Amino acid sequence: MKRFIFILSLFLLQTSCEDMIEVDLNDADPKLVIEASINWKKGTTGRNQEIKLSLTAPYFDKTIPPANGAKVSITDQNNIIFNFIEDGTSGVYRNTNFVPKLNETYTLNITYKEEKYSATEIFKSVVPIDRIGQNNNGGFSGDEIELKAYYTDPADETNFYFFEFISDIPVIPSLSVFDDKFTNGNEIFGFYSEEDLKSGDKVTIRNYGISERFYNYMFILLQQTSQSGGGPFQTQPAIVRGNCVNETNPNNFPLGYFRLSEVDEVVYTVQ
Repeated sequence: MKRFIFILSLFLLQTSCEDMIEVDLNDADPKLVIEASINWKKGTTGRNQEIKLSLTAPYFDKTIPPANGAKVSITDQNNIIFNFIEDGTSGVYRNTNFVPKLNETYTLNITYKEEKYSATEIFKSVVPIDRIGQNNNGGFSGDEIELKAYYTDPADETNFYFFEFISDIPVIPSLSVFDDKFTNGNEIFGFYSEEDLKSGDKVTIRNYGISERFYNYMFILLQQTSQSGGGPFQTQPAIVRGNCVNETNPNNFPLGYFRLSEVDEVVYTVQ
């Protein structure tokens, strides 16, 4: 009986010591997040473009606040200005008369809450995707479907590529970047494998031409997410700075990148 009472007392003591602890996290001032990817799909005019502006939010917030009321424009190297107008209060700014020109320099200008942000980048071209190869005996188990999107790298040029594979599995796209340091002038491929992929599934494959600076930016970003085991939109171990700067207050730097890419797209049906 004494042993029973002793054990019961320990149990009650342990349960009574369980208190709910609320952690009071420090909230940093919100930063402007710039998603300015100007993509010119081969075979289209490239006239319709959009830029998304949002704000960073506390870790446990479930919504991402849009950055409303900004002035957004892109200027080409001939000083032609393309104004982007916000769609309602969405934080998405649109332009329907953009003129893309490969290998020309463009400058992004944003004014938000009396602070001026800018970035400069070159519109990069891309070679077409030549063909799609499928292997049904891939992966560690030998029963995964693997896709290879082949393209021919131009000789005597330095090129950088950004591949995006989108299917219903998983929801987050598969992203990767490549350079031609050891494959200059050869046929090479972007690679995609997913254990749940099956015959009849559709995979959208996009290859973007990118600058060396964006290649380095994305390489670090993808390396961090693969090490942490998360996706590219999860919290990063360290801040990865893009090419956008705050001219008014450099310490209040924005997040994101201004990129201009020609893109080749193939929608592939798994055999």
